[in-house]
Amino acid sequence: MNESFLLKGVRFQNRVFVASGTFGYGDEVAGLVDLSKFGGIMTKSLSLKPRDGNPPPRITETPSGMLNSIGLANIGVRKFIDEKIPLLRTHRCGIVANIAASSVEEYCSVLELLDPHKRVDGFEINVSCPNVKEGGLSFGTDVKMVSRITRELRKRTKKPLIVKLTPNVTHISEFARAAEAEGADAVSVINTLIGMAINIKSRKPKLSTVTGGLSGPAIKPIALAKVFEAFNAVKIPIFGIGGIATWEDAIEFFLVGASAVQVGTINFVNPGASIDIAEGIARYCAENSIDDIAKLVGAMKADTAVSVIQSWL
Repeated sequence: MNESFLLKGVRFQNRVFVASGTFGYGDEVAGLVDLSKFGGIMTKSLSLKPRDGNPPPRITETPSGMLNSIGLANIGVRKFIDEKIPLLRTHRCGIVANIAASSVEEYCSVLELLDPHKRVDGFEINVSCPNVKEGGLSFGTDVKMVSRITRELRKRTKKPLIVKLTPNVTHISEFARAAEAEGADAVSVINTLIGMAINIKSRKPKLSTVTGGLSGPAIKPIALAKVFEAFNAVKIPIFGIGGIATWEDAIEFFLVGASAVQVGTINFVNPGASIDIAEGIARYCAENSIDDIAKLVGAMKADTAVSVIQSWL
């Protein structure tokens, strides 16, 4: 059975990746799980300079999920190159560097520093960052900025370029099209949803920043709908993300149009969840005489799908 995933000439051994921000840089959990069994690791976001992130409290649990306001805390791209890449050379899984920035110029600078390193197989661009030059508005909520970032980064690498889209927009299909038009090889759908939680005793927000990003099983129905919308708008592959905790969840994402999936919040409960999910997918395919996972992509059967799609696009 063919489990591999080919993206712009790079072959990943399977279609189950770990989502950025939920697995560190990979080396931190190497003693807990066998990294050689992962399709790939989307690294914790990297910026040009190290970031301390937001003050605590910056994580709180919610029903079937969690809110985080980490603030893109990271070690910086140069330390990643000096300290993490040498460690990651010993593992077989794919490494996709997630890039976060506060300006278009910073996105370009980080990618240019990483691009020469062979151990970096591709790039995932987090456009949910605040654009400091535009008063803090997220890049990912401005179609023109998504186009510009994709266009500038495409000029600077021949490796796979993946744009991670925010769900906090009216039509995610517009942003997927913009990324595709400017040369993105894939899109990741979705990043976290904006949410908040309150301590009713203190009457204060549970996060220092008041709002944060909601993830976990609670957002899976929304993520499925966003992947379905994007799948019917673009031809490039989609990484499905949002509340995947079991192999059954992953199959749902394949059926609505994801070519690969990313496992996130469940990693905090079970660092080996991605391995369990990959094995479950393989069993499902064997039991249903499916010789290639690609045959599941977009294979959902729905009589009303056409009218639903037309109302979204």
